[in-house]
Amino acid sequence: MRNIKLTIEYDGTNYLGWQRQKVGPTIQGTLEETLSRILNHRVHIRGAGRTDAGVHALGQVANFKTTSSLDPASLGRALNALLPRDMAIIKVEEVDLKFHAQFSAKKKTYFYQILSRPVRSAIWRNYAWWVPDRLDLEAMKACLPYIQGRRDFASFRNTGTSTRTTVRTVFEATIKRVPVAGMIRFEITADGFLRYMVRNLAGALVRVGQGRMSPEDFVQLLDARDRSLAPPPAPPQGLYLKEVIYD
Repeated sequence: MRNIKLTIEYDGTNYLGWQRQKVGPTIQGTLEETLSRILNHRVHIRGAGRTDAGVHALGQVANFKTTSSLDPASLGRALNALLPRDMAIIKVEEVDLKFHAQFSAKKKTYFYQILSRPVRSAIWRNYAWWVPDRLDLEAMKACLPYIQGRRDFASFRNTGTSTRTTVRTVFEATIKRVPVAGMIRFEITADGFLRYMVRNLAGALVRVGQGRMSPEDFVQLLDARDRSLAPPPAPPQGLYLKEVIYD
């Protein structure tokens, strides 16, 4: 038995998210079907995280077990030849049998893109959240120190989601302009994320940038640990899983 690790890039626009479902295309389902064709046996893959419908990834990680002797380089070439063009295998590695894409992860990095300009974009419509207002970047940055460190993010979880704890450790959080006119990127690295956590944080930060909330209001929302007090989440198309860190 061998354990194979995949690093995957995908455009989530045409998928119902990572997790396999009975109806509709998913990232996991597409990968499993393609791997089964190549390896001639049923394959079950485990992902580092379950991205939602419309969310993208530059460095999603998954692993699966196989008895096939096909070498990693040949497997990677076969996958990239057969997978849809909106999905690519960046790296294939054979790893220790104990490796688990989700449970072995130490950190994950996501970023969220906001297009802050008066006119909508034809190019970025599936890859950023268009906000027609000019956002106050300094006010948004003033919120970041309060989400770094070990914090309770109950105010920023998905409504109705049950989880053992809503406490997470954020190692780094930044907001900056990138070399696309009007584009702002919010990037965050943590030991784990609640469902919708990054989108909920991005939604609140945009409210601050619009002047509809102050940085002090943001801190009060974080301290309240009450999702019902928070603004709606940012839409999915601006969210990217950038990297999963294991060492």
